[in-house]
Amino acid sequence: MSVATVSRALNNTRSVDPALADRVRTAAAELGYQPNAIARNLRRRGTRVWALVIPNIDNPFYTALARGVEEAASELGFSVLLYNTDEDEGREHRYLDVAGQERVAGAVLVPRARDSDVSSLLDAGIPLVVVDRPLDRGGDFVTAASFEGAETATEHLLSEQWRRPACISRPADTPTAEQRRQGYQAVVDRHGLPSVVCQIPFHAEEGVAMVDELLAGEDAPDSFLTVDSMLALVVLQALRRRRLRTGRDVGLISFDDAVWAQVVEPPLSVVAQPAYEIGVAAARLLSERIRDGFDETGARTVTMRTTLIVRGSSRPPPSPRG
Repeated sequence: MSVATVSRALNNTRSVDPALADRVRTAAAELGYQPNAIARNLRRRGTRVWALVIPNIDNPFYTALARGVEEAASELGFSVLLYNTDEDEGREHRYLDVAGQERVAGAVLVPRARDSDVSSLLDAGIPLVVVDRPLDRGGDFVTAASFEGAETATEHLLSEQWRRPACISRPADTPTAEQRRQGYQAVVDRHGLPSVVCQIPFHAEEGVAMVDELLAGEDAPDSFLTVDSMLALVVLQALRRRRLRTGRDVGLISFDDAVWAQVVEPPLSVVAQPAYEIGVAAARLLSERIRDGFDETGARTVTMRTTLIVRGSSRPPPSPRG
């Protein structure tokens, strides 16, 4: 029989005689035939699949973001392939190349750095939405107000009478972390306070030791702002080593309202980001770009508000009355 008839049978086209379709499927099973997805995508000039590339699936922020992208994509009739780069440049480059070769309909990317290479997508005309961290070259950008959130958090620590706040951040080439460090820096400069910044690399096993070294110093910080929830856990471990308690001995506030933030004692004060909503917004922007055509020069930026949630970790106990 013809190639066209076999194709219609394998794609369950109603015009094919059921007995004939059964024979085709039986032959395909006996031969171990699998459709060539890449060739099929090229022929159809597109897919109903998106690529979602994130840097760390262990980070609760990216987990919530991925859920927002996936659920919105499903409602729009798309499926999502998840790629976790683990903050590794080589893996990021490889995954973006794979997405370009497979001609995905679009991509949502949290880049490792501002100069991440997205040419494999853009050269193929694949619409791109960048999330959380800005990119020198890319498409639409969805993020939260990181600088302003860090400013608010640092001012809150000072309003609670902590006087030596430190910022626990990531390497300077991590754009969002750097914005938060700058927000912290703006506040301590404004108040004439010393700046204490500790930049901990991703996956650094010595992170707890680095914070412990700060606590052992002569002018040890009395409070901390961490730029993500994973770093809040690092600080909590260091405090536990020294039998220090947040909200009593040391103030602590972190970005991202992780699921465990209200379980620790005292509960953790946070700068909450609308991670799920950021994912939904990215998905809708991508859908519009796929529908209307992708133009890199007309890229849009959506910045969502952060919310300060004050809990016990940043509130010192009331001074005893005389």
